Amino acid sequence: MTNGCSAIVVERHAARQTTKPLVLETVPQRGRLAESVSNPNSCLGDRRADQPVSARKGRSSRQRTPTEYGHVNDMQSNVGIDVSQATLDVAVSPSGEQWQLTNDDAGLAQLVERLRTLEPERIVLEATGGYEVAAVAALGIAGLPVVVVNPRQVREFARAIGRLAKTDALDAQVLALFAARVQPQLRPLPDATTRELSAVLARRRQLIEMRTAETNRLKMALEAVRGDIREHLRYLDKRIKELDRELHDRLRGSPLWREKDNLLRSIPGVGPILTTTLLADVPELGTTGHKQVVALVGLAPLNRDSGRWRGKRSIWGGRAHVRAVLYMAALTAVRLNPVLKTLYERLLRAGKPRKVAITACMHKLLRICNAVLATQTPWRYQPLDN
Repeated sequence: MTNGCSAIVVERHAARQTTKPLVLETVPQRGRLAESVSNPNSCLGDRRADQPVSARKGRSSRQRTPTEYGHVNDMQSNVGIDVSQATLDVAVSPSGEQWQLTNDDAGLAQLVERLRTLEPERIVLEATGGYEVAAVAALGIAGLPVVVVNPRQVREFARAIGRLAKTDALDAQVLALFAARVQPQLRPLPDATTRELSAVLARRRQLIEMRTAETNRLKMALEAVRGDIREHLRYLDKRIKELDRELHDRLRGSPLWREKDNLLRSIPGVGPILTTTLLADVPELGTTGHKQVVALVGLAPLNRDSGRWRGKRSIWGGRAHVRAVLYMAALTAVRLNPVLKTLYERLLRAGKPRKVAITACMHKLLRICNAVLATQTPWRYQPLDN
């Protein structure tokens, strides 16, 4: 109140006598401290006598926590590492700290030592065609939370936030921000044996692509070079057979892989190349749900709807080389596997294109493989009674 006056509450009754006051009025008095009036229309709320003005409800001077603002990750460090053949550019979010190391044993040792003291929540690297493998292995062995992400996702994230310039240092900053905002899922890293199996399988795939290219060249080549192409084809056939034997020996030499191989091979239409591909390149198989595995491989149909318009569902993304092997396996499975054969014929009768029907069979075959490994039970066909 003005002039140092305090106030008391006085009841003013209306013309008709009522048991409760209709209006609350304050009358100034000297010599007393003001007492707050409990008014439901006030945004300040009640205040105790020993409570400072700044502590009233609606006028809090307390700083909000990061959780209240929705920026929990700003309090935790996230690291982005841009990997090139010679250097490692490192950036930390939200501190903005940056440094560069050499991409060799000495640089990796310094990187691990420095990140151990930092204790980041997540370390993100892009897949760079193999240059990131040594860094990922070193960080994984040290027990640091490292994840490798698709470069396309990071580039689209950079465009979405307006980061159009591209240098190694800027890419590291974007990766650190991507780690903090998107929080890509951390997955267990494959062990050394699995990485070796995946490398041998990738080499076999490369040789098959080379053989296909040479076979196509032979058709159009002049007689002067056909002999050289035929000799190269014989060499490629020999190396592919040797790699097939090596893959077989690696699978049968491991008790765990041998058991999983036996389970998968119990499914009609599943052969040695598909089992090796699934064990080497889909380590999540048997440990995650059907929908997650299907999405990882890229067999989940994606919607394309807007308003009243309904577009065609299609598959996209995922692990293309695994999908290619599944496609060849599905071509055999629709003839040998009674479940997939029934599904394939039903879809064709419904007017679906053959490629759509084959894709649906690939989807079904992958789910069957996931269920067999998850339950540790060989596949058995049990037809339904009519």
